[in-house]
Amino acid sequence: MSDPLPVVMNEAERRFEVRLGDAVAFTEYRLREHFMVLPHTVVPDAFAGQGVGGRLAEAALTFARENELQVIPTCSFIAGYISKHPQWHDLVQGDFRARLGIEG
Repeated sequence: MSDPLPVVMNEAERRFEVRLGDAVAFTEYRLREHFMVLPHTVVPDAFAGQGVGGRLAEAALTFARENELQVIPTCSFIAGYISKHPQWHDLVQGDFRARLGIEG
């Protein structure tokens, strides 16, 4: 079994990304004071079945936690990922908690 493709933070493009040949999977981010907005994720078919979407989400959310940022998940994929993984619920900005069905 090969090692998973690495997730890289591409600050110039403001996204976390994984590359496979010419294909690029990514989660865009926008940094605001005390917040990280996650507006869009793209995972091309070349990455099917490799868990790349989840790894992109984890990289973005880990960055947010390490930098004490609250997350505003406007991307439906990221919002769904957070909803299914309670360990990230505490990162969600207050107004978005109700939208995701997260209490607290």
